[in-house]
Amino acid sequence: MKATIAALLAVAAVAFAAGSAEAKGCLKGAVVGGVAGHYAGHHGVLGAAAGCLYGRHRANQQDHQQQQTADHQI
Repeated sequence: MKATIAALLAVAAVAFAAGSAEAKGCLKGAVVGGVAGHYAGHHGVLGAAAGCLYGRHRANQQDHQQQQTADHQI
């Protein structure tokens, strides 16, 4: 229970600290990573942090891919 509360607090801290452009993908990744980390040995906070980083990475990849597609259509 304490790990879940800590993970939620970590997600909230990241959400408020980062700008909206930087947080894209972070919240969803943090939630999934926190739950996975919690069930994989009570490492919810570590999972949330890793999930946030992965979510941001995927969001940046998708933005980059969409930008390239838009550039080629013009």
